[in-house]
Amino acid sequence: MASAPVLARAWARPSAHFLRPLSRTLASSRPISQGAQAAVANDASTQGPSFKFEDLNPHLVAAEYAVRGLLPQRAAQIAQELQQGATNYPFDEVIFANIGNPQALAQPPITFFRQVLSLMENENMLLDMANFPHVAALYPADVIARAKDYIRAGADIGAYSASQGVPLVREQVAGYLERRDGVPADPSDIFLTAGASEGISNLLGAIIANPSVGIMIPIPQYPLYSATITLCNGKPVKYYLDEEAGWTLNADELKRQLDEARAAGTDVRALCVINPGNPTGQVLTEDVMREVVQFCRRERLVLLADEVYQANTYQDHLPFHSFKKVVASMPDCRDTVELASFHSLSKGMIGECGRRGGFMELINFDPLVREQLLKRASINLCCNVAGQVMTGMMCEPPAVGEPSYDLYHHEMESLYTSLRRRALILADAFNDMDGIECGQPQGAMYLFPRIYLSDKAIAAAQERKLAPDTFYCLQLLERTGFCVVPGSGFDQYPGTFHFRCTFLPQEEKIASLVHSIQEFQRDWVEEYGLPSMA
Repeated sequence: MASAPVLARAWARPSAHFLRPLSRTLASSRPISQGAQAAVANDASTQGPSFKFEDLNPHLVAAEYAVRGLLPQRAAQIAQELQQGATNYPFDEVIFANIGNPQALAQPPITFFRQVLSLMENENMLLDMANFPHVAALYPADVIARAKDYIRAGADIGAYSASQGVPLVREQVAGYLERRDGVPADPSDIFLTAGASEGISNLLGAIIANPSVGIMIPIPQYPLYSATITLCNGKPVKYYLDEEAGWTLNADELKRQLDEARAAGTDVRALCVINPGNPTGQVLTEDVMREVVQFCRRERLVLLADEVYQANTYQDHLPFHSFKKVVASMPDCRDTVELASFHSLSKGMIGECGRRGGFMELINFDPLVREQLLKRASINLCCNVAGQVMTGMMCEPPAVGEPSYDLYHHEMESLYTSLRRRALILADAFNDMDGIECGQPQGAMYLFPRIYLSDKAIAAAQERKLAPDTFYCLQLLERTGFCVVPGSGFDQYPGTFHFRCTFLPQEEKIASLVHSIQEFQRDWVEEYGLPSMA
């Protein structure tokens, strides 16, 4: 202890070696006049910010995400004007059909899920026995039991969880996958994620090791894929879906695009498939899926299966099949094809987009790769714990005989039948309009009608420096308040034009919405005409 003051004094008295250059600098410095100081300040103020647009990562600048691009930005501006009392539009509200965001369009949440979370948000209601009679009067017994189960399992929604996710929830996800596919599922293969997007982005970021790496993506595609590939400085390898055959894909097209990319020096490492499709809404048959799996086996590609719309299928002859079930049924593929599949809370009848819950399952992945993916998840610490808990409830909802089952089943069935009705009404309405052609809805939450634009309309778009379908969609928004996304935002076959819209608007508003679109389309055709082939 006696040496401590000496040590303190030694640090408090800098050496002459240190002081000498500093003292020389101070001695040689001349006072700066007030005028000179002002000149320096003025010079700095005219330079602007030190971090400018040209300093940005060019891959961020190059990335595009049309779902929240020009159209929804303009729609938000109009909505704000209407809230402020504007009367210069022929409508009184904007309907945001640009994104699959069900609860933003008044879809009610599932009662069981919200009840469990409300108890977890207020743990004292469960832990203080004096409150129990009041809690038991307000909440069904299975809600109380489920909330307690999650809390006992360490799912404290105000604390970090394990980076891979709450173990109990991963067990519930595994149980769901086993019931769905009839194939064993291991909780250690499951990563809980902030929606499906986080899992997809993390995996693509891991696969794209250098700028020569290519990822095969469908066209049209959900722009998460192209944007993420751009951010990671990879190369999108586009394969076209067959619109004439209901937007399905075929192995010949996959092979043609793969061979062209490899011949150009691209190191193609993965194939992305969205099933049911976004934006196109197709549901793949089991035969097509087998072709895809065999293609990945032959070409040694990782298969990324985006299956977030698996609960959204509307044609009895086109049920959802998971790629995991298909892979497991193929003896030459079940132990060799690397498969990553993704699911989310945001879709189906649940529509809890803001919870940011979902999962990724990895099959046949190298253990060392899995370790690095866990490290990637650890960098973000964990995903939203409330979203994790709700993912568990999605995968293990109330069972038959439990107090909440009847209400849960009624809510889910009512939402499904209403969604299916809305899809059919909108599709039929589009098909009755001149210049629009729309396939029957198979799955997901979207229609992707083809619009036939005349040379006059295309020229008008070019004058405004807009893509033709963007021009069309802007006019549709300005005249009806219906916000959709142009097909060019998803990419599309050259020379064709489309738009994507959800069929999520409230059912009681569908009839008036259809009437507005019909009037717009009649006016559009009268003003711009139709191409001769339409």
